[in-house]
Amino acid sequence: MLGFPKETKNESKCYVTHGQLGHVDPKQPPLKRKPFAAILNHDFLHRAELILPEELYNIIKADFFNALTEAAYSKVTLPLRAFLEGDFFTEYIKKAEVWCSAAFSSTSTDIHVGNILMLSEGRRGVDKLYSLRNGILTLHLDRESYERAGLVGKPDGAKGKRGTRPRWVVEINLRQPSMLHGKKGFDKIVYAFKNVLTEPVTWLFCDLVATSLSPDPLDAHFPLRQSISPAITPHIKVNVPPLKPPVDANSGYGKDFEDFIVETHEWLSLISLDSPRINADDKIDSFLSRYVSPAETTTSSNLVRIKWSGFLSPSWAHNMFMQVLLAVPPEAWFVCSMGGFGEAWPGGSKDCTILRVPDSPKEYILWEVSQ
Repeated sequence: MLGFPKETKNESKCYVTHGQLGHVDPKQPPLKRKPFAAILNHDFLHRAELILPEELYNIIKADFFNALTEAAYSKVTLPLRAFLEGDFFTEYIKKAEVWCSAAFSSTSTDIHVGNILMLSEGRRGVDKLYSLRNGILTLHLDRESYERAGLVGKPDGAKGKRGTRPRWVVEINLRQPSMLHGKKGFDKIVYAFKNVLTEPVTWLFCDLVATSLSPDPLDAHFPLRQSISPAITPHIKVNVPPLKPPVDANSGYGKDFEDFIVETHEWLSLISLDSPRINADDKIDSFLSRYVSPAETTTSSNLVRIKWSGFLSPSWAHNMFMQVLLAVPPEAWFVCSMGGFGEAWPGGSKDCTILRVPDSPKEYILWEVSQ
């Protein structure tokens, strides 16, 4: 674990994992071991990115894009009470999730139904903010709304800090057997949504099922559907440093390894930001920028960056990582990076970056940055 300087106000942490991918079965993709679990640990994603050598991209692009499902989401305005009514409640909430390999194998006949992701507009710690994942509706409320709603929750965020107002978080598992009309606890939730938390809210909506319902319960609310097309940036001319971690004679992780992972992550971040500092022809005066390549020996190369931006599901990003992993030759390197919405207090973010080490088919380095 790398800690940023304690004297700064930035409390970010970077957790680094160096390991082996192990056996990867495309029909039963890994879910619980790193680096695959690091992708699925996100609640929601707003960015997914792939960086790889241009010659490698030209080889795999046809098969890769043909195997990858199109990412899409919707923008819709509806009140909380709509979650508990009609086909929306029956089809999207009460039908339990069944995880399967249909997204990874065209021969699979299994399906997963009734699973959606939803995230409302608003800033955590400032506005009322709602989310729905795996059938669990999470409400971040100010004190007045929480007390008027009469729901059971717990304090949210820092308590007792000067200048902050107390806030509360309520989690409701709508897939519990007791969540039915006529049940006392459920009717209490219905009352709160019809009499206190009544205002319509703009949501981002993502259906995890490849084939949508017909008729779709969401159509009654006039959603604005949006497909996510990748933004492809070719011909990124850079000097590529050695991407293999240093080998310690004592099989430990010393200062050399720490320097390697910090400098490599910085270099990859500059590519993601489209910074001119990593350009092989960059001639900026050292007085204006002190950035230098992470290593004295570099290889000139052209890279391609593929970026998806929007409301993405972690399962789609997991599938994307699997597809590129299966498409590239064993000796090739590539980088997958995912960025999450603010999930920490207050309004932080969670990102992960995965590097498949060159000339080592099973070796990877994973950076997990959180606030």
